[in-house]
Amino acid sequence: MKVHFKGMRIVCHVVWVWVLFINPIYGQQIDHQARNPIIFSDVPDLSMIRVGETYYMSSTTMHMNPGLPLMKSKDLVNWKMIGYGHHALSDMDELNLDDGKNTYGRGSWASSLRYHNGTYYVSTFAQTTGKTYIYSTQNIEKGPWKRTEFKPALHDHSLFFEGDQIYMVWGGGQINIIELLPDLSGVKPETQRVLIENATLPTTPLGKQGGLPAEGSQLFKVNGKYYLFNISWPPGGMRSVIVHRADQLHGPYEGRVVLQDKGVAQGGLIDQPNGKWYAYLFQDYGAVGRIPYLVPVQWIDDWPVLGSDGQVPDVLDLPASKGLIPHLVNSDDFDRKGGEPALPLVWQWNHNPVADLWSVSARKGHLRLKTGRVDQQFSQARNTLTQRTFGPTCTGSTAIDIANMKDGDFAGLSLLQKNYGLVGVRMDGGKHFLVMVNAMTGAEEEVAHIPLHQKKVYLKANCDFTNKKDMATFFYSLNGKEWVPIGPQFKMSYTIPHFMGYRFGLFYYATKTVGGFVDFDYFHISP
Repeated sequence: MKVHFKGMRIVCHVVWVWVLFINPIYGQQIDHQARNPIIFSDVPDLSMIRVGETYYMSSTTMHMNPGLPLMKSKDLVNWKMIGYGHHALSDMDELNLDDGKNTYGRGSWASSLRYHNGTYYVSTFAQTTGKTYIYSTQNIEKGPWKRTEFKPALHDHSLFFEGDQIYMVWGGGQINIIELLPDLSGVKPETQRVLIENATLPTTPLGKQGGLPAEGSQLFKVNGKYYLFNISWPPGGMRSVIVHRADQLHGPYEGRVVLQDKGVAQGGLIDQPNGKWYAYLFQDYGAVGRIPYLVPVQWIDDWPVLGSDGQVPDVLDLPASKGLIPHLVNSDDFDRKGGEPALPLVWQWNHNPVADLWSVSARKGHLRLKTGRVDQQFSQARNTLTQRTFGPTCTGSTAIDIANMKDGDFAGLSLLQKNYGLVGVRMDGGKHFLVMVNAMTGAEEEVAHIPLHQKKVYLKANCDFTNKKDMATFFYSLNGKEWVPIGPQFKMSYTIPHFMGYRFGLFYYATKTVGGFVDFDYFHISP
């Protein structure tokens, strides 16, 4: 048999040229220009500002704690976590996963980030508490933050400053405006007005029923005119960007559709020091979540014109992405040096954690999780520590010392959403078993059960979000080198009850007796 190595080399070379330089998804790490999506991970409900030559962005993480993530960038493409707006919205059963309650899909929603007279403001609202929150500081990276809160919860609001007056614009379908008290502690009486009676009209004519009414308000003032961005999802259509324009803050406003392409919508405007403009938006992309896009903007007749011939471009005239690691997701060996935070900013807890039931100092180089109560299902277990998954493909892995588990305990690695998947170790009758739990139908089912005869085990989950494939595979290893698939392939699905892309999670809970603990040696994440 003859082997034509030269021909094989040519084929391989062509394939790698396609992968690295032509394919818009796989090439984003090494190309010379940025490509959409700019972040292939769940960073929805963007709000963005520029202060000097630095960009800042806030987003939504709902039931996660800490919440209201804050990021910065020098080029609009490569973003770094710098903090959170809050470390706990409130101490209540829904946020604590107590008494069988939870706040999946609620918590804090769309935020508004603003800079005014030397002070940074980021505001959000929470269905869980029924309140609106405003956090302010003169140093967005170091704080301290001042917190004010008031009722009601103003849905999808936009914070807006006009001279010495402070407003919020909010609503769904009917868009309202209200003035706040000077100290931000509440609403100024008798200031509520209807700004736009039916902001959905540009996409959905009168009499047509269904769809998503205009929401996600973000208000901007450019060259003396006011521009209100909203999203609408007309029946039978796609997510669309609507802009209303006025010469006066209180109107009248005229509206038009400025983008209908690929379902990329909801966001606002950002300008660069060189005078170029972009719209920051996001796209629903299956199980990985809602992923950010940038769309170039031109100004024609005092209207923002989005896209290239009305389409969202794949390539942008911006620096290439360097990847999400280490600034938005990252590996962690849990080995802390003096002065370092207990947990880097890439981590978030599922709901409010119990502080005395976790530690990175009890055993050097390990995350220790302890049980303090009995739970019967993973989604109600406290102290699950999470990070985002990302696309097009990603892998998360960990190693666990299970020597101190108690009977009925379950510890492992999760892919967290309503229809979750778990791989881990369950102790039953004094014996340890490797198990895979599949809840992709909404009901928890144990689909693998393998006896385990050692005290340390290695676990891994691979995710494939390519073209919304949304498939995951779980593995285990007895030595950290040779990996064995466990259970069937897991179909991930984005659900509204959780309203969030899938997350890797490190979990441990008791079903019979409290007092056990496990030690996670590391968490490694990679494309």
